[in-house]
Amino acid sequence: MRPEKRSFSIQGHRTSISLEAAFWSALKTAAAEDGLTLAGLINAIDKDRGNAGLSSAVRVWILKRLEMRAAAKSAE
Repeated sequence: MRPEKRSFSIQGHRTSISLEAAFWSALKTAAAEDGLTLAGLINAIDKDRGNAGLSSAVRVWILKRLEMRAAAKSAE
């Protein structure tokens, strides 16, 4: 699996991130569920990423979202 590179404007600056297709799919699904555009969700992740690279921050954000959902399901 080779990462796919896409460009976005975040806080007025152009940037690009590279993610594997599975991460792009999960990110698009999350944006739709949250009523955000893909760029809007990436912007939100960017604001909370600290010193991490943006691609890494997106992957970790998706992982945490899935972990929280799994934990919520197991608690039901």
